[in-house]
Order: sequence, then structure tokens, then C-alpha cells
Amino acid sequence: MSKKTGKKIAPAPMPIDINVVDLIDNYFTAYNSARLREICHLLSRDVFNEGVTVGVSLSGAMTPAGFGVSVLAPLIRNGFIDWMISTGANLYHDMHYGLGFELFAGNPFLDDVKLREEGTIRIYDIIFGYDVLLETDAFIRKVLQAEPFQKRMGTAEFHYLLGKYVREVEKQLGVKHSCLLATAYECGVPIYTSSPGDSSIGMNVAALSLEGYQLVLDPSIDVNETAAIAYFAREQEGKSAAVIIGGGSPKNFLLQTQPQIHEVLGLEERGHDYFVQFTDARPDTGGLSGATPSEAVSWGKIDPNELPSTIVCYTDSTIALPLVTAYVMNQCQPRSLKRLYDKREQMLAQLRTEYLAAKTQPLDKIPAAMAQSASEEVTTYPCGRLIPNP
Repeated sequence: MSKKTGKKIAPAPMPIDINVVDLIDNYFTAYNSARLREICHLLSRDVFNEGVTVGVSLSGAMTPAGFGVSVLAPLIRNGFIDWMISTGANLYHDMHYGLGFELFAGNPFLDDVKLREEGTIRIYDIIFGYDVLLETDAFIRKVLQAEPFQKRMGTAEFHYLLGKYVREVEKQLGVKHSCLLATAYECGVPIYTSSPGDSSIGMNVAALSLEGYQLVLDPSIDVNETAAIAYFAREQEGKSAAVIIGGGSPKNFLLQTQPQIHEVLGLEERGHDYFVQFTDARPDTGGLSGATPSEAVSWGKIDPNELPSTIVCYTDSTIALPLVTAYVMNQCQPRSLKRLYDKREQMLAQLRTEYLAAKTQPLDKIPAAMAQSASEEVTTYPCGRLIPNP
């Protein structure tokens, strides 16, 4: 028999009064339970330290189920999330709780035709009144008519302002537990949306544009700000962590910060130091949601030297996230808030300076395959195509 390299599995009957740490440490022994245990250990021992900048991407209908209030907001308040990328839908449904509306547990086998006739919305086994959508929409449109929104901005600024208004409503209504958006506002955690038009929030922004309001959400601002956050995460020997809940566009938007830095801006190639993901997507279909950390290395999204610090757990995020949160809240001391929202302009200005300096570097500092004379009428790129010089 070959030398044993792992911890011996020594099963014991489960006690009645077991806590979450003992449960995960001693009874999550193999397969995806073991991957979840490894993620708990990685987060609590290495990631949730002061020198690590933690970015979280959020997809799937997590906030209608209450996880924005119950799980993500406490993680933010304890300093374990420094910045986020979320689907617009998650932020929209998160607002229902901040505005004091009610959602209910149902079941997935209700008659949807009857629900429609009754004015009831269903998200699998969650149900709520159609009026919740209408009143949330009305709130959004009213708020977005305010002067601070009448300009071009990125989604971090947009969500910060929106969170400010939601937090005021929470105070007026006496909402006991703040929603994700309001908590992020109070803690200075920037939240980006990779597809700002792909949600009811974006639909209401579009409606107001028909009335002549001046709000424009600029994705280029988001691309550059998120790249700046990732780039400066390694200042003073710091590290960058990517925590992926689900997959989809938010996952790509979080991971593309690294190719933006080295492939497009021509700055130092680094890759994120830590990568953990909860997903139910398969890798063999070629979709981004199921793409593995090792595949991300080929794109420069993950530091190849840090592959041992990358873990994928194939499970439902609604099962994994409460367990992981309970574990780290028990095991980790709260971190100081980085308040990256307040540092966006400073980081972006530094990134712009370094990008422009790199862009004007001498040709002998540029790889030979890319160095072409600016005086030529056409430039031959490594792919062999001829592109006219401007």
C-alpha cells in the first residue's frame, strides 16, 4: 500500500449537541462535503486576514431567499467582504426586505396560471405579491429622479446612492435587519453589476431615460474601477481573493480584472491569489460558470503558483453559504473595514498613471512579437492580421 497522504477517516457517532465547526471539521469527510470543509479552512486561516482584499461575485436567486440580510450583510459588517459584483436581480429583490415588503415560503408545485390570476409571483418555492414588484419599481423611479443621479456614473456609485436611500427607508420603517444594499452603503463596500440593463433596476433606469432624465450607467467605469481594486490589492505585500457564489456574468466580471490588467493595460501579470467557488455547473460544457481554476490560469486570471489555494465545491449555494458563514463567524475575528468605495478615485488615478507610463515605454521594453514601428502604414499583429494605423 502506498504512503498515506491524507487524514485518516475515523467515523464516530454524531453527538446530539454538535456545533457547526465540529460538524464540518469532523463529519464533512469526502466528496463535496470535504471541498466545503476545505473552503471553510482556507477562508478562516488564510483569506479572512487583514492583508487580503476579498471580492465576491453573486449570481442565482440568493436574495429573494433572504441570504442578503441573513448571510451577506453580516459578512460585510464583519469586514469579510471588501467589494462585490452581483446580478442586478439580486440587488432588486434584496430591496424588498429593505423597503419592508413581505415574501413567503411556498412550494414549487403551485398552479402558476392560478398564481398569475391572483397576482402572485413565484421564484421556485418563494411567493410574494405582484404589488411588491410594482411598489419597488415605483420607489426606484422616484429615487432616480433625484439630482445626484442625473449624470453618467458607474454602478458602484449608483448602488451606493441607491443604498443610501434604502437605508433611510429602513430607519423610517424600523426595519430591524438591514438589507445587503443598505449594509454595503454603510460599510463603504462597492457593489458592481456586470449587466446593468439585465434586471428590473435596469428596466426602470431605461424607462426614466424615455422621460428625459440624464442617468447613464457606464460599464467602462466599472471595468476600470474593478481592475484598479484588483491591481492594488497586492500593495504592501497584500493578496487578492475571489469568492464565487454561483457563476454567470458576475464570475467573469470578477475574474476578468486580471486579464484587463496585463492583457489590455500592459501592466504586471499577477492573477488572484485565492479562488473558491460554489457551483452546480459542469466544466465539460465549456460555459464560464463551470470553468475550473486551472482553466482560469491559462487566461492569467489565477496565479499559477496558487492553484493549491483554489477550491470548487459542486453544491447548491443556498446550502453552502449559510454553513460557511456560520463557520467563519465562529472561527474568525472581525476585520477592519477597508471602505474601498471611498478609495475608488484614488486607485483609478494611480492605475491610469501606471497604464499611461507603461504605454509609452521604449520599444526595447516591449516583447519582440508586439513591437512594431509606429511609422508603418499598417501594423502586423502576432495573429498575422494587418490593421491600419490611426
